[in-house]
Amino acid sequence: MLKSIIGRSSNKQNADMESFFPIRPDCQQHVPQTRFKPKVGKTLSERRWNAAFDQDGRLDIAAVLRRIQRGGIHPSIKGAVWEFLLGCYDPNSTSEERENLRKKRREQYNSWKEECKKIVPIIGTGNFVMAPLESEDGEPVESNGTLQPNSDDESDKKVSQWKLSLHQIGLDVVRTDRALVFYENEANQAKLWDLLAIYTWVDDDIGYVQGMNDICSPMVILLKDEADAFWCFEHAMRRVRENFRSNATSMGVQAQLGILSQVMRVVDPKLHQHLEGLDGGEYLFAIRMLMVLFRREFSFIDALYLWEVMWAMEYNPNMFADYASNGSHEVVATKLSSKVLQQYGKYERKNVRNGRTDQKSLLAVFLVAGVLETKNKKLLNEAKGLDDVAQIMGDITGSLDAKKALTEALKIHKKYMNKARN
Repeated sequence: MLKSIIGRSSNKQNADMESFFPIRPDCQQHVPQTRFKPKVGKTLSERRWNAAFDQDGRLDIAAVLRRIQRGGIHPSIKGAVWEFLLGCYDPNSTSEERENLRKKRREQYNSWKEECKKIVPIIGTGNFVMAPLESEDGEPVESNGTLQPNSDDESDKKVSQWKLSLHQIGLDVVRTDRALVFYENEANQAKLWDLLAIYTWVDDDIGYVQGMNDICSPMVILLKDEADAFWCFEHAMRRVRENFRSNATSMGVQAQLGILSQVMRVVDPKLHQHLEGLDGGEYLFAIRMLMVLFRREFSFIDALYLWEVMWAMEYNPNMFADYASNGSHEVVATKLSSKVLQQYGKYERKNVRNGRTDQKSLLAVFLVAGVLETKNKKLLNEAKGLDDVAQIMGDITGSLDAKKALTEALKIHKKYMNKARN
């Protein structure tokens, strides 16, 4: 009887998954198969989520992390939970404190949006651009009443640089998650464009780089309020922002590629030597995986599952305070009690115990290392050049199991830490 009840509940949850993120009928044969299924007693459900708050709204983050690491998050609450996993809110804050902060953030976002709209009036209209607004030398491509006279003023340079990125954002938006029914609605595409355009205006140091659209898209889908989606994306970008920094001679992601090379040299010197012999020792074939956190290797649902479990494993309870103070928040190095350690994710907890503060947000690197390990024999026996390496790694699309990939990543991390100590 109990098995029958659980079975019916499980079938209902699986149907729910399909209804939350429906795929266009003409695309169903071309998207990776989804492996993730919510599991009763393992997946964080709406009931469990609501029960994790006390009467003042403070969150039992330890209980939430345990559940997410076991079975992910039900789609009905993903957006709300992600806001905590990404450090948008302090789990020790009250409901009232969070509501006040949410209000301030929405006001700030709307202020930025109005600022941008004065320069490019199409923002916020439900439409977006895919053609350049001005040329590389700052001259208008067409008269639209939005252009300022050329000047050496820094603010004008910022405006010009920003405008140059807007059509590229538009071109990427129409290619983003186009298998999803959600983006058949042009208003939803415009929402994604608005959000990316405003983020690019705010973070003019790095600007817009292809791949940011893949990270932003789930936030737009999961969080109805555009400002809330923006801040969730902004906090997600804090984790990977430096990967997108680039100039004429280097890319920010090369720092993580260097760490990947170091990890592989330690955990699998034979494979590393083989790849070096093929001029693949810089691991450039892994750029996409690290830039967009495996978005292209998994189905949409599996990618979300991978992200949330990864973020739960990397969770640090000091994240909100650190972000709020722009990195100036100091955490005094003391021996933490077992209860406090439970508020850290599984991966971060190991780093704290080992005193390794340099391992933050590097689980993605160990994920790539884990994938390389699963393809060890194929790479050693069949890869005769970089094209072969790229093809073997490309073949993993749709064939990876997110849960197994995370388990393998933790094994690689443990192996690396043990060997690095010796």
